[in-house]
Amino acid sequence: MKGQKVSAHQRANDYVTRVLASPTAILAAAWNHLLALEADPSPFMRHGYLAALHDSGCAQEHAGWQAQFITLWRGDELHAACPMYLKNHSYGEYVFDWAWANAYAQHGLDYYPKALVAVPFTPVPGARLLARDPEARAALVRALLQHARDEDLSSLHLLFAHPQDITACEQNDMMLRHTVQFHWTNGAPALSTPFTDFEHFLTSLQQEKRKKIRQERRKVADAGVTFQWSRGQDITPADWAFFYRCYERTYLEHGNAPYLNRDFFQRMAHTMADHWLLFVAERAGRPIASSLIAIDTDARVAYGRYWGALERVDCLHFEACYYQPLAWCIEHGFQRFEGGAQGEHKMARALLPVKTTSAHWLAHPSFADAVERFLEREGAGIGQYLDDLAQRSPLRAPPHGPQTYIPHNSD
Repeated sequence: MKGQKVSAHQRANDYVTRVLASPTAILAAAWNHLLALEADPSPFMRHGYLAALHDSGCAQEHAGWQAQFITLWRGDELHAACPMYLKNHSYGEYVFDWAWANAYAQHGLDYYPKALVAVPFTPVPGARLLARDPEARAALVRALLQHARDEDLSSLHLLFAHPQDITACEQNDMMLRHTVQFHWTNGAPALSTPFTDFEHFLTSLQQEKRKKIRQERRKVADAGVTFQWSRGQDITPADWAFFYRCYERTYLEHGNAPYLNRDFFQRMAHTMADHWLLFVAERAGRPIASSLIAIDTDARVAYGRYWGALERVDCLHFEACYYQPLAWCIEHGFQRFEGGAQGEHKMARALLPVKTTSAHWLAHPSFADAVERFLEREGAGIGQYLDDLAQRSPLRAPPHGPQTYIPHNSD
């Protein structure tokens, strides 16, 4: 098989494990078939997305992402697979283990390379262990751990995974770590139907939050900024080029080169255009900013991903990255908007806290014990943090009895 790299050996459970040096070594149809079996498949786990990261050079060995995709086979049939990378740094992951790496270094031990099961640069929860059935998923975890041992790696990390993956990892004695993201749901908990428009959405919030959002939106409008959106094939090459100009400039203004290059987004335009939604901000007839949203039409989920601006306008980021996408989601019947990693400020915009989970294995027994104790303390802190956030919910207390939506334009 083209691109096959390392081992191919028979397991006791009759699977053959093959470690592949590129996602393109796997037929897209076979990979996407496994993904389609998952309860909530993510566009970021599609073969085209992973292949674009690899083929554009964004996630290759020279950038610290050496692909070693683990696959399980019976004959010519793919039964399980996952995107695994050897990493010589911890950038682009969003589950931070720099302190672990520093502790290894202080004791004269090598933390890198480590094994990472994740979608590069993409902190979006989703299936990570694609499998035909629970048996294959469990076998895939065992194959990952065995590969890490065989390659004498310091550790194995599986990030932003779905519950079925976490269960399989936990059954193989991997340690769990929790982080918090902020997601918006179309319809307040007390409502049985989605919002009818943005004003309806605002009625679900406390008066102070409604007023703040209206003030922020008014600042952008008063600055003469308007928005246009385009989706899928309607996003022109010029639109993609303008977006990348904004995206790159915003990274550079913060002192960093962007993780993703122009070639990657060109590949997205050619192979996965239907999964993208672009908002462009204009002032005086000129585009000045843009935000790129990923969408999953089948699941009715949108994902806030990238943004950039050429001019500074007060509250423009909030409008481009939250209010415009939320209004679009309401208008088009999307059920969830995921705001990405970190950002407690998102809660004021009605993106509510959601616990995400990763799984970890460390080869060194003493460090594994120390990390396990750390994770117990950190987990208790995350629980307290979630309890504190629940007390600061931006949502109105649900009224008693049936609700009636009465539009109003000011508070």
